[in-house]
Amino acid sequence: MKKSILLISLAVLPFIGYSQNVLPDWALGGFVRPEKANPIITPDPSSKFDCPMQGKTIGWEESDVFNPAATVKEDKICILYRAEDNSATGIGKRTSRIGLAESEDGIHVQRRSSPVMYPDKDNMKEYEWPGGCEDPRVAMTEDGLYVMAYTSWNRKVPRLCIATSRDLIKWEKHGPAFAKAYNGRFKDMACKSGSMVTKIEKGKQVLAKIDGKYFMYWGEHMVAAATSEDLVNWTPVLDDKNELAAVIKPRDRYFDSALTECGPPAVMTDKGIVLLYNGKNQTNDGKRDKRFTAGAYCAGQILTDARKPMKVLQRLDVPFFRPMASFEKSGQYVDGTVFIEGLVFFKNKWFLYYGCADSQVGVAVYDPAKKTPGDQIPN
Repeated sequence: MKKSILLISLAVLPFIGYSQNVLPDWALGGFVRPEKANPIITPDPSSKFDCPMQGKTIGWEESDVFNPAATVKEDKICILYRAEDNSATGIGKRTSRIGLAESEDGIHVQRRSSPVMYPDKDNMKEYEWPGGCEDPRVAMTEDGLYVMAYTSWNRKVPRLCIATSRDLIKWEKHGPAFAKAYNGRFKDMACKSGSMVTKIEKGKQVLAKIDGKYFMYWGEHMVAAATSEDLVNWTPVLDDKNELAAVIKPRDRYFDSALTECGPPAVMTDKGIVLLYNGKNQTNDGKRDKRFTAGAYCAGQILTDARKPMKVLQRLDVPFFRPMASFEKSGQYVDGTVFIEGLVFFKNKWFLYYGCADSQVGVAVYDPAKKTPGDQIPN
């Protein structure tokens, strides 16, 4: 009898101090990390690239790989990930380029040896030299045009920029997303993280329109929004004071107390529009959520009205996805990061791709046919 009691105690011990994270019916998830699969992309010092900016051959993904976008092409998941060379030490101090990997099952990948997006001797030199191209999000139109929202980084001002492609390899750079809006008022504003609204149509995830226009959530310090007729030129949504209108902002003593940074393309569902975002915890003890590590990035979700996308209907109070595995808490960002940027609907499942501590790439999978909780929450 005593032995049986001991075994039961040991069985429940790992769950003491945690609460099950039951997600509401409108949310996507829970997302499950495939067993013994992560990280799926790691740095590769053997990959070489003749860099037009540096004028020499470099190890373009030698130091860290992270913050991936994802989309589907020819029945394969394509992952576009940020890669850093070894030109310096520290977040944002090296040059970033965007690489491409393909997967038939969403987990095992084959990588191209050269980047597909990088600082070049082109029309984007003033915006991308020397920091490069960072943190892509990618969505597709119904006729197969891929649209990338990425951050150009000249180490002075980060700008949300747009590029398009038919094959995910050759990209046309269109420049800052807000360059023409309001006579250039927001052209030189620090901005990043564009999550365009998508929908599932005939089994494919494609860009959606709301009232005849494309719609994008964007922002880091708050979630803002913008509209477009051509997917290249975007107009920020303003409030009645003629300032950027906020969808949500950080909340004191919650996991997103420091930042609410847009994640992968938002998804239109029968409940409304679901936006997945990255919430950063404050480092200030009086403002942070003490259940999570100070400075950690966890992932949240909001539900907005499909006809009035600025109107928030629901918001998770705890993250559905948070740093738990060792590779999510060791690397460039030791406070822990699961930075979500890629979300694709593939073979009736959702694949979520994320940066692990700004150093590697991971994946988690949600099967809508199964009711699965989110990551457990510390009490």
